[in-house]
Amino acid sequence: MSEDYERLLELLAEVSDLQSAASVLGWDELTYMPEGGASARGEQMATLSRLAHERFTSDAVGQLLGKLEAAGVGHGDEPADLVVHETRVQYDRMKLVPGHWVSRHAEASSKAYQAWAQARQAKDFSLFAPDLQVQVDLAKERGSYVPTAADSYQGLLYFHEPDFSVDELDRLFGDLASFLSPLLKEISAHSQRVDRSWTDVEWPEADQWRAFRLATEAIGFDYRHGRLDPTIHPFETSFDIDDVRLTTRVIPRDLFSGFFGSLHEAGHGLYERGMPVAFRRTPMAQAPSSGMHESQSRLWENQVGRGRPFWQFFFPRLQALFPEQLRGKSAEDVYRAANWSGPSFNRTEADEVSYNLHVILRFRLERRLFAGQLTVSELPAAWREETRALLGVEPADDLIGVLQDVHWSHGGFAAFPSYTLGNVIAAQLMAAARRALPGLDQDFTRGEFSGLLGWLKREVHQQGARFTTKALVERATGEPLGIGAYRAYIEEKYRELYALR
Repeated sequence: MSEDYERLLELLAEVSDLQSAASVLGWDELTYMPEGGASARGEQMATLSRLAHERFTSDAVGQLLGKLEAAGVGHGDEPADLVVHETRVQYDRMKLVPGHWVSRHAEASSKAYQAWAQARQAKDFSLFAPDLQVQVDLAKERGSYVPTAADSYQGLLYFHEPDFSVDELDRLFGDLASFLSPLLKEISAHSQRVDRSWTDVEWPEADQWRAFRLATEAIGFDYRHGRLDPTIHPFETSFDIDDVRLTTRVIPRDLFSGFFGSLHEAGHGLYERGMPVAFRRTPMAQAPSSGMHESQSRLWENQVGRGRPFWQFFFPRLQALFPEQLRGKSAEDVYRAANWSGPSFNRTEADEVSYNLHVILRFRLERRLFAGQLTVSELPAAWREETRALLGVEPADDLIGVLQDVHWSHGGFAAFPSYTLGNVIAAQLMAAARRALPGLDQDFTRGEFSGLLGWLKREVHQQGARFTTKALVERATGEPLGIGAYRAYIEEKYRELYALR
């Protein structure tokens, strides 16, 4: 290898280490940090984020990339080519955003998170509104740095889903709503056909944690290289391929919330653990987009975890932990309760039919907010209105309304569409996996998930950032990205569950 390439790897490793250190502080802030540490933590995060950004977008990195590209590196399939190419893509993207913005955003995010947490506790959006306004202003500024974007919201989307336009998402959401909304109405008219009332009992916290651990270990998450900890809003973060952290929350009378939240975050964790080791501490050891990452969490949470074969395997293990709560119940009872569908307030607790309607709600509000058609102070009322229009229900307070998601507290605007893209991609990947691995459901009933995990590692995880999202999906499934597999999956599953025509 040339000295220039070796020097580039050294700089990239330093950037990776700075980002990992910031991730450690971020994980601690959202799990165990005392409330009084918020101010200092904001300063620490701002410094690390600024240093990582400055180091990555430095003239030294740019000059090394230029020299390597001039020597023909970056256009082939050798490891050096792939690293140089992806570094160039991310360098040009991050070069758009100045370091002073990164530092201001990191500090504002730490402050806004604490305000969001306090507002949730008080069920009072006004406590969060001033910090949210700061985040909106910062996000508009960031979006404006993308010269090719038609507006600041399209600019923000570029950082999450560089393969998609706002217009594409509009069309995709329209196609989804055209069958999801009528299906949800059909289901609601026959809601009595699936019973989940029996789940509204006390599920001891300690046993819930045991269940979460058993389930995530069963699908392949390795706790020698990870942890599972409590937080307000579940998330996954990785400090390295060999150190991946999961979080979830326990609700005493709702086992499914933490259970499926754990499987969801474990899906993210399995992706991080499956990244190509040869590209560790380089931009190649990353997903090509947020939507691609979400596809892995949604696949394990829903396509696997909410499937009948999974519960045929896992029910005896759950029953051993909760003998009283599950007395007289069967795997089929749990499967049906876990897939109950109907209008709901909370996105993270929503069923597979209504989930994407929650995403559409946020997408609509964000677009209006960034187009100047809606102010921050008007968000709670607009949220209630959109919830009523899309889901037929209205939240009674801000906690189950506009304050339910953590994303806006750290400026995560234009991030919600990635969840719907993840659902669509997950269904398409699962359909391809079933074609490639006959007998997959029989494997699941025996608790054998390594076949699916191995296929995902080969087709998705080990590719890192080598392909764009659309190219990676088409390469893995043999078909362009579309909603066909998702629609077939939802229609078949829920029409059978609710005995619909």
